[in-house]
Amino acid sequence: MSSLLDGLILATASVHVFLAPYTKVEESFNLHATHDVLMYGVGPSALPNYDHFVFSGAVPRSFIGSVLLAWISTPVLYAADHFNLLHSKFDLQLIVRLVLTTFNAIVICLIRRAVSRRFGRGTSAMFAILSCTQFHLPFWMGRTLPNMFALIPVNVSSYLLLNLEPNALRPSTLNVRRAISLLTFTAVVFRSEVALLLAAICLQSLLTGSITFGSLVKTGLVAGLSSIGLTVLVDSYFWSQWPLWPELYGLYFNVYQGKSAEWGVSPPHTYFTSHLPKLLLSSLPLAFLSLVLPSSPRNRTWTTFLPHILFVLGLSALGHKEWRFVVYVVPMFNVAAARSAHWLTTRRVSTIFGRICRLIFFGLLAGNIAATYILTRSSMVNYPGGVALATFNDQYANQTNVHVHISNLAAQTGASLFLQTRAPPYPTFFPSLHPASTSTSWTYSKTENLTLGSLTADRRITHLIAESPEAKVAKGWKVTGALYGFKGWKVDRALVGDLKSGRVLERGVGSVWERLVGALSMEEEEMLWILERAT
Repeated sequence: MSSLLDGLILATASVHVFLAPYTKVEESFNLHATHDVLMYGVGPSALPNYDHFVFSGAVPRSFIGSVLLAWISTPVLYAADHFNLLHSKFDLQLIVRLVLTTFNAIVICLIRRAVSRRFGRGTSAMFAILSCTQFHLPFWMGRTLPNMFALIPVNVSSYLLLNLEPNALRPSTLNVRRAISLLTFTAVVFRSEVALLLAAICLQSLLTGSITFGSLVKTGLVAGLSSIGLTVLVDSYFWSQWPLWPELYGLYFNVYQGKSAEWGVSPPHTYFTSHLPKLLLSSLPLAFLSLVLPSSPRNRTWTTFLPHILFVLGLSALGHKEWRFVVYVVPMFNVAAARSAHWLTTRRVSTIFGRICRLIFFGLLAGNIAATYILTRSSMVNYPGGVALATFNDQYANQTNVHVHISNLAAQTGASLFLQTRAPPYPTFFPSLHPASTSTSWTYSKTENLTLGSLTADRRITHLIAESPEAKVAKGWKVTGALYGFKGWKVDRALVGDLKSGRVLERGVGSVWERLVGALSMEEEEMLWILERAT
């Protein structure tokens, strides 16, 4: 049963990679850094070829996660090549994402096993079910956001604090020190907001006597200084700037200078009224229900996720808010929610109260599944740039001397470097990915802010992946393909009236079923066009 639950967690996250294989602009730095490490290596002569020197982003990000991901993925790529599973550079992107997904899923499985040890197998099963029926965490854990790299050590620290010895009321000092070290490393290297979670856990550990103040200071200094040394050494090298501490630079840029406000400001309650409900779905009310359930001192839930509530409260003081800043709290909220779910489903079914409790849980679970289905469906068609470039590669596979310009929207919605399958660089260690002849090499251009007129005037450009509707009728160009993206969901508002009046029954029960199935339909619209030069 335990292995089956672990397999379910891993399978759920992996399926999301295949359902939505493309990536968006917020994932591009780490994805392209991983691409460059795989393709060029990390020697000094390779660095001038790296993508981040051309598309650097608003603030520098650490290379540590990307380098580790590339190196860990390499033996997996060799195995895939051995079994003839590599057919293009895009397959490398899928495998890299699957490797990241696997590591995140393994740590979620560790948390599940700690739940089983502390709260029992029933609660452990509920944790797996709730985690797998949510959308955001399974969907994003295989995406190369810095937050998803940070999620791994954050969840390992949660596992260390949760995995108690039998009858223990608090974690061992050794596990607390390990958790604090991991959180310190994460805040220094990957995401500075984790420092707030670190502060909450340190405070709780001091108040519960899990660690002394002297030991806390010593642990923090050793972990902090060694992490700073590592990120400055590695990232100064890759960015060719000395000294460079990316997360400190980002903290200065976004918080001290207040630049994050340029991406929008939200009211203080946003995390609790918008982001957490989307991230957690039914786990949110279940988690808070666990606070009032009867329990022994060892099984009290509030000690599990109280630091995570304080973390969210701390982040609520900042103006700019995004769901990814608080994604780290999802597993521990799910632990608390699993306690409530297990309690609801173990009430005696012979009583009205027991049947109501089961009805509440299965209703919440059905809501989870429905929301996840809708979000997954919409996300599958929300990467038109990736679909456009993949379609273009297939459409002109037999053509030589191709020079395609990729519009901003296409580059931001999936047209990654891994999809530039017919242009260098090619990994030297996988000859099967090299073209039969170098004369077939294409040119992919992502130069920004070019007008349609300037693109037309540049005779080197043979094709466009354009986002402007005017391109469809531009002189000198011929549309050869249109790519659709997600527009919204359409509700059949007339259905309720037809059901009340009985008109929907006029065509029989089959018609009722068709109307119910089609009551919510997804709408798509043209977003990108493939054009080739006509004259």
